[in-house]
Amino acid sequence: MSGADEPVEIAWEAARATNHANWEERVPLHLDAYDIASLRDDPVRLSGVVETDMETMRAHLGPDGLAGLDVCHLQCHIGTDTVSLARAGAARVVGVDFSASALEAAAALARELGVAARWVETDVLAARAAVVRELGPETVFDVVYTSIGAISWLNDLDAWAAQVAALLTPGGLFYIRDGHPVLYALDEDAETLELRYRYFGDGRALAWDEDTTYVGDGRITHTRTYEWPHPLSEVVMALLGAGLVIERLDEGRTLPWRFSDRMIELPDGNFAWPDEDAWRVPCTFTVVARRPA
Repeated sequence: MSGADEPVEIAWEAARATNHANWEERVPLHLDAYDIASLRDDPVRLSGVVETDMETMRAHLGPDGLAGLDVCHLQCHIGTDTVSLARAGAARVVGVDFSASALEAAAALARELGVAARWVETDVLAARAAVVRELGPETVFDVVYTSIGAISWLNDLDAWAAQVAALLTPGGLFYIRDGHPVLYALDEDAETLELRYRYFGDGRALAWDEDTTYVGDGRITHTRTYEWPHPLSEVVMALLGAGLVIERLDEGRTLPWRFSDRMIELPDGNFAWPDEDAWRVPCTFTVVARRPA
């Protein structure tokens, strides 16, 4: 992967358009590379991401978990995690993404699996207005869910957190598990744990050029993408600034994708740093927050 060591100035609209072209191209590659067959073969199977996330969410949802709850999945991509949330018991699931191709694939998957779901095409930074437009002004959710590899694509976490709060019903729960910003500051090609990229952000983006994605062997032509570094403090303060109450903050040592060639695959399909490095750096963070009743 080729990344800019120094951040670049780029308007959100231009960066968004570049990223959109890249993610549109990822859809057919991910339909081949994601383990969709296992969802087809086993009617109660959950994606590995949702299975992991449910272990944490259950402690904050009560004994019935998602049963009977309305769930909004932000940045849902091709819907494997969205349909898994429905299988985990959600009464209604709504997936939000900016890629029309991804939502078409998600809708087709849901139909094939017999899962009732709605899909809203929008930038996540305008999610509330789009949900109101598509589903009505009374629409709010018991749970808003985001996972994984999501918020580095956003330039403004205050705007993001405001959308989350506006989508939640009073007393509703927000859950996010994402790549840890310390992980994203590491040189993914180094033979040891070495910092290369910025941990702290200043509004500028990091530019990447890569003709592959995080899974599968396919190639894409829209290779340029832009991402923004967000320290963990920025994530937490954005959610607090939107009026949410933090109930949990965790840091994890495994990832559902191979960030570096040095990572080893675990029996459960996740990836970790080898040996003592697994104890030296976090791979993910998890925040559970709630909108006050």
